[in-house]
Amino acid sequence: MDMGRESRWEKDAMTVEIGFALVSAAVLAGAVLAVAFGLTFVLGLSGLAAKGMLKAGAFLGVVGGVWRVVWVLSRFDAQRRQGR
Repeated sequence: MDMGRESRWEKDAMTVEIGFALVSAAVLAGAVLAVAFGLTFVLGLSGLAAKGMLKAGAFLGVVGGVWRVVWVLSRFDAQRRQGR
């Protein structure tokens, strides 16, 4: 066993996990933005209030997406270090 080098299986698992993190982050960001858009529509906001709601939704979507990527990849790294 060559310590310090990753096997092909480990590289493939890492690639799949990165893909999963990015896709789930995009879905989460889209869902948050959709909720903000829906609230804007349901509450009948217009003008500056609608722009503010959509900007807040976009900001929270980006923050949630970044958080999701970091959380998924850190969980994967912790499991990899434990040998799972």
